[in-house]
Amino acid sequence: MKKSLIAVASLLCVTTQAQDSFDALLAAGVEDAQRFTNDYLAPGTDALMYGINNGWYNTAKVKPLLGFEISVMANAGVIDDSQKQFFMDTNDYENVSFVQGPSAQNVGTVLGENDPAVLVEVTYDDPIFGNASVELELPNGLAAEGLSFLPTAFLQGSIGLSFGTEFKARFVPKVNSDDTEIGMYGFGLQHEFTHWLPADKLLPVAISGLVSYTHLDGKHDFTETSGIEGENQRLENDTNTWLFQAIASTRLPIINFYGGIGYLTGKSESDILGTYIVTNDALGLSSEAIVDPYSVSSKVSGVRGTLGTRLKLGFFRLNADYTFAEYDSFSVGLNFGFR
Repeated sequence: MKKSLIAVASLLCVTTQAQDSFDALLAAGVEDAQRFTNDYLAPGTDALMYGINNGWYNTAKVKPLLGFEISVMANAGVIDDSQKQFFMDTNDYENVSFVQGPSAQNVGTVLGENDPAVLVEVTYDDPIFGNASVELELPNGLAAEGLSFLPTAFLQGSIGLSFGTEFKARFVPKVNSDDTEIGMYGFGLQHEFTHWLPADKLLPVAISGLVSYTHLDGKHDFTETSGIEGENQRLENDTNTWLFQAIASTRLPIINFYGGIGYLTGKSESDILGTYIVTNDALGLSSEAIVDPYSVSSKVSGVRGTLGTRLKLGFFRLNADYTFAEYDSFSVGLNFGFR
């Protein structure tokens, strides 16, 4: 689970990935810095929103009253090559241009890397000499760290209620690591429609519906590492998603198969907060303090389909599935329960 948290933290810490160039980007203007951060970070937060919605079910058959199951779930989001780059057109920027090549190029996102390195020239208004410029290297992402997928993990519990309904909850407690704090929780209701049919126990399949909500929030403090004068410098992220899913599964005694089709919607918001004083290191000159510079956000919505299998061994169950969506992913689960 630690590697999972590190990967999520990397997505939340875009300013840490870019700390060597953050000073210059702010000098170029808040709008330029905001535009780049939004395009750079969006594929990562989008992939995260899809990933944290995996593993809500491993069967369409709901548990009877007070039947329960506790699960440890691990997911891995598959990172496609198209998600590792974004098209950066410097004509859309006020004070940023590429050092080499055309004015519009593909550059690495928080999921990718720049190989070879990509340099840009940032121009800014020096308080004494007027127009000045500085070259900086655009930041790399997870691919530069050797990560070709985005892992997430969590604990989940479910309990049967009456009238063919099951309540589910998932949780990752607040975890602090390297000035980063991350937590997650979610809850859902699954209702079995075949529970109401007269021949319920004779049918070869079960059919149910699921509605779930997931919340993730994180904070990274980079005051000590940003290289920019100021205080309380941090990135805060708030992510909220909803999933609506139709599910079907077989009713075999040991090995079963399940699948579902659903719709996901979500929004992730990241705020760059704190006080920043951009300086000219050579001359020791400081600009006016910039407070809470900007926010970026990303929204997702789309259809997703899942195919999986479950093996029952007494009180233990093992399941694995693959989800087809804008960001594909696969999940495995270790489940313990009684029904």
